[in-house]
Amino acid sequence: MARTQGSHAGITGPRIREAALRLFAEHGFAAVSMRQIASAVGLQAGALYNYTPDKQALLFSLMKEHMDDLLGDLSRLPSQDAPQARLESFVRFHIAFHLDRPELVFIAYMELRNLTPENFRVIEGLRRDYENALERILSDGVAAGSFEVADTKLATLAVIAMLTGVTTWYRPDGRLSVPEVQDLYWDMVRKSVSA
Repeated sequence: MARTQGSHAGITGPRIREAALRLFAEHGFAAVSMRQIASAVGLQAGALYNYTPDKQALLFSLMKEHMDDLLGDLSRLPSQDAPQARLESFVRFHIAFHLDRPELVFIAYMELRNLTPENFRVIEGLRRDYENALERILSDGVAAGSFEVADTKLATLAVIAMLTGVTTWYRPDGRLSVPEVQDLYWDMVRKSVSA
């Protein structure tokens, strides 16, 4: 099938992903059709399949890219020895990264149920890698006597849920700046692990 006149793979592909992201976040994956995505980009519905095999592939690629970016950026944080400094760095990083991507964060959490089992396993594995990075910090802090945490796995899940929740209420034009939010959340996390 020929491309719509004036479309270019390097431009149209990203536009399709942006439209899918917006529509999935606004209406939910199940409620969005390939026809709606094509229309949002100005393509014939059939031409969309030149760029993606199906809607599931679009959802998976959005989630996987999000997790790959998250883990990649986390791995580039400056190396620190002290568990408390590592935890603070993690908290500040998580908030800044996620506040820049509220639609992706929403989809990454709310649309897991719509992944095929195979795709779910991939995303769940990447999420586990991210959780393990935080759990290592907490475990190292407990071993060093810096933190007092009864269950590092549970604490990991609680901290990530608390930090990710910022995307549901934060507004750039609100009363708090991102650094102020980071300061307040760091204080709450620090106190919760008795650092």
